[in-house]
Amino acid sequence: MPAKDAQTQTEGFSAEERAAMKKRAAELRAEGKKGAKKADGLQAVLDAIAGMAPEDRALAERVHVTVTATAPELTPKTWYGMPAYANADGKVVVFFQDSGKFKYRYSTLGFQEDA
Repeated sequence: MPAKDAQTQTEGFSAEERAAMKKRAAELRAEGKKGAKKADGLQAVLDAIAGMAPEDRALAERVHVTVTATAPELTPKTWYGMPAYANADGKVVVFFQDSGKFKYRYSTLGFQEDA
């Protein structure tokens, strides 16, 4: 049998993926603090949208307006550094991933199964 080269397997997470995981860990720490408020989540979403490229920002702003107008019971928050909206249980049901996040060609509007 030929020996398998260990280098041909995956090399682990990319820099973008590691950065997203660090953002998620910071989000979880912030949620765990007493006194975390909806306003903090809304500001985090607005900051995430402001940091996007202009074409992605325009889409994200429209998604934000649409989701907040259509489903005001959803709470804005960030999820892996992306704008997201959670239900009353705190579970993300819809999120917006800009194309620059993981160097994708298109932006993504995603729904979790809790939706």
